[in-house]
Amino acid sequence: MPLGEKSWDKSESRYSGVETDFHDDMPRLLAFNLATGGFDFVVSPLMDPTYRPSLAENETSGSGFLPFAGSDLVLSPSQWGSHVVGKVSSWIDLDSEDDVLRKDSEITLRQEIAWAAHLSLQACLLPTPKGASCANYARCVNQILQSLNNLQLWLRIPLEKYDDDNVGGDLEHLNGQSDSWEQWNSFRLLCEHHNHLSVALDIFSSLPSANSFGRWFGESVRAAIIHTDSFLTNARGYPCLSKRHQKLVTSFLNHSVQIVISGKLVHCLPEGSLDLDSNHTDNHVEGMQRHPLRPYLDYIAYLYQRMDPLPEQERFELGYRDFLQSPLQPLMDNLEAQTYETFEKDTVKYTQYQRAISKALLDRVPDEMASSIKTVLMVVGAGRGPLVRASLQAAEETGRKLKVYAVEKNPNAVVTLHSLVKLEGWENTVTVVSSDMRCWEADEKADILVSELLGSFGDNELSPECLDGAQRFLKEDGISIPSSYTSFVQPVTASKLYNDVKSHKDLVHFETAYVVKLHRVARLAPSQPVFTFTHPDYSAKKSNERYKKLQFEVPGDTGSAMVHGFAGYFDATLYKDVHLGIEPSMATPNMFSWFAIFFPLRTPVCIRPGSPLEVHFWRCCGATKVWYEWCVSSPSPSPIHNTNGRSHWVGL
Repeated sequence: MPLGEKSWDKSESRYSGVETDFHDDMPRLLAFNLATGGFDFVVSPLMDPTYRPSLAENETSGSGFLPFAGSDLVLSPSQWGSHVVGKVSSWIDLDSEDDVLRKDSEITLRQEIAWAAHLSLQACLLPTPKGASCANYARCVNQILQSLNNLQLWLRIPLEKYDDDNVGGDLEHLNGQSDSWEQWNSFRLLCEHHNHLSVALDIFSSLPSANSFGRWFGESVRAAIIHTDSFLTNARGYPCLSKRHQKLVTSFLNHSVQIVISGKLVHCLPEGSLDLDSNHTDNHVEGMQRHPLRPYLDYIAYLYQRMDPLPEQERFELGYRDFLQSPLQPLMDNLEAQTYETFEKDTVKYTQYQRAISKALLDRVPDEMASSIKTVLMVVGAGRGPLVRASLQAAEETGRKLKVYAVEKNPNAVVTLHSLVKLEGWENTVTVVSSDMRCWEADEKADILVSELLGSFGDNELSPECLDGAQRFLKEDGISIPSSYTSFVQPVTASKLYNDVKSHKDLVHFETAYVVKLHRVARLAPSQPVFTFTHPDYSAKKSNERYKKLQFEVPGDTGSAMVHGFAGYFDATLYKDVHLGIEPSMATPNMFSWFAIFFPLRTPVCIRPGSPLEVHFWRCCGATKVWYEWCVSSPSPSPIHNTNGRSHWVGL
């Protein structure tokens, strides 16, 4: 059964597994581990470990019978698919210098994966590469991947990293390497980042630094195999985990990584336990004593159930996690009612705007003149009126008089604006203007200019160009809300996003910036500012073109990491100390109007410890469009993406 009942959690991580030895009675193996143990699936060898192709008798070869597996009829297809993860024989070594072993390994690998695919299993666990070189192993796996439809292959990799000055430790699991991530990276590069190749991480008693294991949250990790000897013992004799292990496990659960328990019972428990070799039959499953590994599962379930419930905002965004969306084209396209409705539900954003407008009104009109001065406020890009409402509420809150112009180019939204004015009785206060702000000729100049033209990257929905066009009807001492905004980028590991872009098999998608609710990503370094725009801008040589060179340093204890692209954010100053934004270190809490933006790299870049990542971003402007170009120049140069806006641009 799942680790717990949470109506909002539909992720795979609520299902847990157990690693077992080979057993020739699969129904009994499932009955013991599922019915008695409470696990949801088993990770089990499909082949007798004593089988070797070179030792098989030739007399069966003429019939085509494969003498290594039992019948597929012992379970239904749904049972095979839901409750069994195949485990490829651990003895195989496809990079062995022993020709017989290497050939046996290749034959066995192909036979077992073919059998797993025949059984409609969801996944197969591949053994950890035996040596520093895994080229032939990866080659064979890559060949197999080309013909797989649904079966996922999980490469078993230990979660270990030793400091370079401490490599003298036990490297049994790392085959002489100091960082197991390098082992995974080498293998997946040889397999061309295939989206059916994932990772199963072995978790031992010692853990690398938080920065080091943080890399894996952006990789395609499907399972975390926790060994029983990684558990500590609490005062009652039951297993528990260290604080660092607890944090790691809950992070895995939050990233849809399934937990698998592996090993023998190593804790003295109050209750006796029963192993699979005792003289019980399937008819007595309900009467069996507790599964020896059940206390470990119970502890994982306890950690799962103790996780903080997702806030309402996060639950709303669940369906958008790691889903690539093309950014809006606000000038070329008119927004639909559903889009307006989604944005209007973000009360936090409009509360911030109301605070900013209130402060601007107080600064603009002193208390003693509040009854005699009427402030002219223009909402440019009024949509269906949320900023108009926020402005009028700010006027009521501060006791200031207001005259509002609601300027909107979308004729459909203008219909709603007119209805709103009548419904609310704003006829004497609000004037609706059906026009593009860049073309409208105002009868009078504004004291305050209010807009919500910001995109996920700040300027990517052409706020600079729009406000430049509207600036002519702002008084010289007038106030623009927002007054400035800055875009930010940071390098990320985002294996899922990269594979989703790669699946289109064309250049265009790799040169498009996407709006995405980032979740299964590893943020490799703090974000840095890119482009800043200030309004109003009265500089003589004003240009909205920008160029920025950035250099990122990944923390030294992280180890090597793969950069699949860049996450982009913005932070905006509305007025004085009132700001809103989505840059992670200073994001406005509980605001959901904007997701991050993602700039992919055509070829991911591997960065090594101590080697800085040098990145270039350009904002380019033409007569009819605005676009971004980006590239990496160090540690290895990438092509300049989206040259001349050939793949992605925003129309003026």
